[in-house]
Amino acid sequence: MFQATRRRLALWYTAITALLLLLFASGVYIYVRSTLIERIDDTLNHVVEVVERSLVIEPLNPDSDRLRINVEASFRNNADTVEDDHIDLEWFSATGELLWSTLSEPLNIPIHGNRTGETVHINREQQEGWGDNQLLLRQVTQRVEVGRQILGYLRVSHPWFEVTKPSRQLIFDLALGTGLMVLSVGASGWFLSGKAMEPVYDSYQRLKQFTADASHELRSPIALIQTNVQVALTDLEVAQTQGANSSHYRQQLKLVERLTKRLGILVNDLLFLARQDSGSVNKEFASCPMDALLMEVVEEQQLFAAEKQIHLALQLIDPPASVTNPEFWENWFTCKGNWDQLVRLFTNLIGNALHYTPKGGRVTVELAQVESSNRVSGLRHSYSQLQITVRDTGIGIPEDALPKLFDRFYRLDPARTHTQRNQVTENTTGSGLGLAIAQAIVENHQGQIQVESRVGEGSTFIVILPVSVDV
Repeated sequence: MFQATRRRLALWYTAITALLLLLFASGVYIYVRSTLIERIDDTLNHVVEVVERSLVIEPLNPDSDRLRINVEASFRNNADTVEDDHIDLEWFSATGELLWSTLSEPLNIPIHGNRTGETVHINREQQEGWGDNQLLLRQVTQRVEVGRQILGYLRVSHPWFEVTKPSRQLIFDLALGTGLMVLSVGASGWFLSGKAMEPVYDSYQRLKQFTADASHELRSPIALIQTNVQVALTDLEVAQTQGANSSHYRQQLKLVERLTKRLGILVNDLLFLARQDSGSVNKEFASCPMDALLMEVVEEQQLFAAEKQIHLALQLIDPPASVTNPEFWENWFTCKGNWDQLVRLFTNLIGNALHYTPKGGRVTVELAQVESSNRVSGLRHSYSQLQITVRDTGIGIPEDALPKLFDRFYRLDPARTHTQRNQVTENTTGSGLGLAIAQAIVENHQGQIQVESRVGEGSTFIVILPVSVDV
């Protein structure tokens, strides 16, 4: 499917580019050809003007008012001048009779006035002086008159190969250039379409994997719910017919309730990630006192930590002694954010730390304000950030698993840390979405999340949030 789409993109890209190149080449050809014709017509008209000024006009006889052109005196000096430019002159009488010409043979073309230039065809295979099979001429014909008396016609001819020869060469050059350009565009179009399809292919693969994982995660609780409901209904019928105790029926309903809650949590997680991908996550940010938020989350997790006999503590790093303004002290740990999302973020991180920390371990949550800087237009700008560190003494994470840790539905292979996992008394099975959601929330707040871990020594999650967020 993707290869077919890539081919279509490359073909469309090449076809559109080829069409544009063809239009461009046609425009260049028409412009150059019209320029050549215009230049030849200008040359012919200039020759007509020069020759017309040099005509020797004299009376036909001493007693007559009629005039005539002295052909020998008029054209004696013009023949050699125009011959160097492949221009030929013809002089006709007022009746159209050829009186003088630089051509060795007459053209036998009817005479008529035309100052704009025209292309004529010679009805012979060879004309001396212009080469073999040169059958086209560009001509300008000027009627010479004095008053109302027509003295004759001056026709100037230029060989058409001055236009056809460069035109053919231009067609060849444009065709060759266009062909090479189309080939190069086709190759680059194939390459660029492949590059353009890479994120689409990656997104498709992620969506495919996401759908498969989500289906797998949803299948198990749904199957268990169906099984337990069927068992509960059967037990209820037995209890009603035999008058037996229905306590087992209530246990089945409680199990269904737990599975339903688990399924609801999974669906909510999937819905949150889907909204994050579509950009429709709630971004109504307000001032959030991070110290109060972490106190609330730590307090909620204290009961679970006490059950596992894990020491859970929150440390607030006070501002430096140079900060004396009471307002700064009050808002030292305040940032812009969404309270519910941040509560969910740190509940996931602290809950994971407690889950994967053995009995008697320690989980420490540390909050501090740090300074960061960047360069803009050569100037260094500093801005404040909040750094929240969740550090545990749990089983740790293998180094090769760290790059995939925030992938959706990714869970460590239990066999890889079997010894350490045996020390964890609680069930650590999850959907594999907690850290993916944590990363999505951090990105939604334009922050960063990092993890450091060593197997058997524990893990450290570092969340950096900007004090102000561009919404």
